[in-house]
Amino acid sequence: MKVYVTLCLSLCVYLREALAKSDSNAIPEDKDVLVLTKSNFNRALKQYNQLLVHFYAPLSGQSLGSILEFREAAGALKEAESDVRLGGVDVKKEKDLADSLNVTIIPSIRLYLSGDKNNPVHCPVLKSSASILTWLKRRKGPSADIISDVTELEKFIGEDELVVLGLFKDLEEGMVKVFYETAADIADLPFGVTAHDKIFSKYEISGDTVLLIRKSKPDKQFEMESSTVKTDLVQFIRLYEMELVTEYNGVTASKILNSAVLNHLLLFINKSEERFEEIYHAFKTTAETFRGKVLFVIIDVSELRNGRIMEYFRVRPEEAPQVRMVNLSDNVQYQLPSDQFDAHSLLEFCLTYLEGKAKPKLQSEPIPENWDTQPVKELVGMNFEKVAFNHEKNVIVLFYAPWSSESRALFPLWEDLAEHFSENEDVVVAKIDVTANDVNLHLGEKYPVIKLFPAVYTERVVPYSGKRKLKPIVTFMNKEIEKAKKDKAKEEKMRKKILDEQKAAAKEEL
Repeated sequence: MKVYVTLCLSLCVYLREALAKSDSNAIPEDKDVLVLTKSNFNRALKQYNQLLVHFYAPLSGQSLGSILEFREAAGALKEAESDVRLGGVDVKKEKDLADSLNVTIIPSIRLYLSGDKNNPVHCPVLKSSASILTWLKRRKGPSADIISDVTELEKFIGEDELVVLGLFKDLEEGMVKVFYETAADIADLPFGVTAHDKIFSKYEISGDTVLLIRKSKPDKQFEMESSTVKTDLVQFIRLYEMELVTEYNGVTASKILNSAVLNHLLLFINKSEERFEEIYHAFKTTAETFRGKVLFVIIDVSELRNGRIMEYFRVRPEEAPQVRMVNLSDNVQYQLPSDQFDAHSLLEFCLTYLEGKAKPKLQSEPIPENWDTQPVKELVGMNFEKVAFNHEKNVIVLFYAPWSSESRALFPLWEDLAEHFSENEDVVVAKIDVTANDVNLHLGEKYPVIKLFPAVYTERVVPYSGKRKLKPIVTFMNKEIEKAKKDKAKEEKMRKKILDEQKAAAKEEL
């Protein structure tokens, strides 16, 4: 009996240790997405024959949407008991892993097959869970629906606003392979292919051709040639998938945000106003010139459901009509510097922006009353540069977000800092709400941010990345202030030299 009990106890201990070891080797998950790190990445490759990996930066605006969609796709695949597992790599935490895998584009998606770490399949831009699932499905084939007769055609073109139809004489060999490759990559649009003679006759087509069919009617066509490659066809589809002018609404919102064209010209206007037709015509005329470079979008300010998008761009109905340019990669806004909305003004504005000569529109709250009477100065967009780049003052600024607990935690410290320098007239301690006020500086992705603007003639900005405590900040400031004094003395000497030379040159001319 004693031997039996001993054996049972030994077995329990063994099983417990085995389970503990198994748990320690398990790859953690977050919403059905494997959390991949440098320490477990190779193990994941061995464990899963098909591993779709999402490389992202969690605080990036572009990554945020893709993270949510990726999680939704992961849940759908797990529920379907798919062979494909989805994993995520936070490149901010796993920089070494990202570097070793040569990840340069964020966010991006790669498919690793059979444990091969060095030759992943680079996925196209997949910004919705549906497109991720479609892309995986099309990889297995077929990548396009086979349209066998006119009845199937009518059903196919009637199910979506825009569909891609390939008409090929041979559905196995030749240029149709380029069509299949394209369909596999463009997972957000329906693709159909046919070799049926009656369908060729219906659209009066004789050779291999790709049609974009919008609202059941042919819109654009692309004639395939022996030299056509996938990138040619992808470019054609992406160029014409959106209409010249797209109205923002619940149906088009995701297509606009997921467009391959990142420059968006937004017209905020009340569609019932007297000048609407005139302005819309000028807007549409200009759109033809910049197709493929700028996406033209109209937002009806009288539509209550557009309240959120108007709030985001800080546009009030009474300020319409108004034209803004925004690039989705950085979300910097540019406003048409005119109250004229004719085709010439719109054309010049687009050209100025594309040439990199347009000035960003900086938002600002009103300047608070008595803003400079408190120990900590409350800055806004309108007075930020005047205060920060004052060559007579050393200005330290806390860039904060009111919703950030980390930001709010620094407010008492900022009061202490202002108290410490209260006797020094050359030092200004300030803060600014960057969610309500734009500043023409690169602040990084996470708030709060601390920067010092030394008292020099050149517009110098010195970031602070040390401990967020009074003593180290004071030490940092004193060091930079002393350096600024020396640099300013050199600047003044140089300015005097230049001024003397100018005076001497002026005397010679006389």
